[in-house]
Amino acid sequence: MAPHFANGIPPRLSMWQRVREYAVPPSMIETATARRAIGDWAGACAAARIDVDLDLRAVRDRHGTDSATRLRADLRRLAPDLLRWHMPRIAPDGRLRPGLTLSLARYRGSGATPLHLVVRTPPAWADAGQRMSLALWEGPGTGSPGPHPHPRPDRRFRLDLHRHLWDAERSGELPRRCGYGPEGTPYVPPSDLGELLTDGLTDGLTDGFVEHGSPWAVTRWAAEAELLLGAEGRPRGAFAVRLDARRRAVFELVAPDDSHVPTLRPLRAALSPQEVAALPLLPEAAARLLPDLELLRAGLITAERLHPLVAAALPVPARAPAAGPAAGASRSIQAARAVQAVQAADPHRVECRGEVHRIALRDGVLTAVDHDPAELRREELLVALGGPALPCLRAIDAVHRNPEALPAVRERLRHGDVAGALAVVEGLLGPAAVLRDGPLRRELESAAARRVDHGLFRSGLVAVHPASGTGGGSTVHKHAETDHRPRLDRHAPPAVRHKRTRRSRPRTGLLR
Repeated sequence: MAPHFANGIPPRLSMWQRVREYAVPPSMIETATARRAIGDWAGACAAARIDVDLDLRAVRDRHGTDSATRLRADLRRLAPDLLRWHMPRIAPDGRLRPGLTLSLARYRGSGATPLHLVVRTPPAWADAGQRMSLALWEGPGTGSPGPHPHPRPDRRFRLDLHRHLWDAERSGELPRRCGYGPEGTPYVPPSDLGELLTDGLTDGLTDGFVEHGSPWAVTRWAAEAELLLGAEGRPRGAFAVRLDARRRAVFELVAPDDSHVPTLRPLRAALSPQEVAALPLLPEAAARLLPDLELLRAGLITAERLHPLVAAALPVPARAPAAGPAAGASRSIQAARAVQAVQAADPHRVECRGEVHRIALRDGVLTAVDHDPAELRREELLVALGGPALPCLRAIDAVHRNPEALPAVRERLRHGDVAGALAVVEGLLGPAAVLRDGPLRRELESAAARRVDHGLFRSGLVAVHPASGTGGGSTVHKHAETDHRPRLDRHAPPAVRHKRTRRSRPRTGLLR
């Protein structure tokens, strides 16, 4: 039964619902799947808006034939659209987590540091198009890090232990790895999570956590921790789970012997923050429930809207979602889509001069079909001279400047689906329409300008944060202006940080 939310849809589920609607459009999935099926992994990456920054010949010359062979096999199994489907997102609009380097696979070689196949996301100021890049990480201090702010693989976000989230041949492991049972989606109530964590956390770290109600996959922590510690060369031991930006839960994986399934228990001994930071960290993909399971359980998505590989792996029950606010919200979305489909099929109707006139697409342009073309030209000339416009012309002008589908266009542009956004605009205004000044034109111009920023980042011409004052975006971000005082963050240069944060700032006259 779908849960009843007192305040409507939770923000987290609302975000993931928009992500599933706009972030990975069906056209991308179809094109990437077709290219992957014929062995064109580079074409599949291009269809999923993933730039390839690696050379297999260079890998063979530098790391040997064995590493190059394993890398080529993984690239052929890579489903880039499935990878984009499971990539980490940030609130509130669900865009890709910026400035992230995420490990997909590790290859042990002759060197001390294994070779990593990684996917990278650009920083927030250059995330236009929501593009990603596929590259290799050979270890710290090897080669030029390039313009990326964090070239090292992140411990919290790693998929080398979760190949079912990007490997097309192992996507069938999804039900077992996410804890999906035959009776439906598992869900650990916050009270159960609080009971598990109470003995493992000290100094009041559980205060407010139980009320947070985040969906944690506690039933999978022991099995996932065994995989994590095994990859680190530790069959048993302690590990940490990140609860939020300031809190960590420390647990211990124990078993009487190797023939018994390891169990999870809170670590009794208190550790210092430095010791906790040095422990293996359970990846985010293992710590939390799969968002698709939460959406299915809440009735916010149907199996038809899932990625084909995800829908084929999950044994989704063939039943309608139960009644409730969440199911009602899903039905309202479906009703709105039906209304939009009807409006797209039928012409707009406007009351003009005591009659109901039609506005429809003719020859690729939105036109008042019940007016003579000569009459329309006379009325447009009258408007140009400052006269009043016909109601039909006012309706056409309003649709050009601020259409009802502007939120859908904006969401598609935020997630990089420029083709989908233009398809919506052409469906409303026609392919031959000329955009007029207004919110719609500003959104399209802003998306085009931000793509210039991404191009500058990719080319290495702007390799630093715009707020540092030494570089910046071309048109949208104006933080490098002389009259703008940059905001201090972790990207600010050390000299600027020292000048802005020191307690004493002596005047010139006092130093004479």
